[in-house]
Amino acid sequence: MRLPIIKHTLGFIKENDEDYIHETLEVLEHFADARGIKDEELEVIGELVSNLYGALEVNQEIKNGTPEKEALNAFMKRVQAAIE
Repeated sequence: MRLPIIKHTLGFIKENDEDYIHETLEVLEHFADARGIKDEELEVIGELVSNLYGALEVNQEIKNGTPEKEALNAFMKRVQAAIE
């Protein structure tokens, strides 16, 4: 997961609507099931999907009243803990 991409996506959600992100996720997940897709392409799709879901999760925390910086830091700490 990449924090700059998550932050950029949060900006998009603020300017538009998170429904666009949900629809994008549906399309990307559909692409991942395509016949003949290469491993490298699946990796890119997986990274995009992870970042978009991360942005939605952080956005939900912000909606619940957590300041953006705190929500981002808490999310990244959870990601780091899951990796280790």
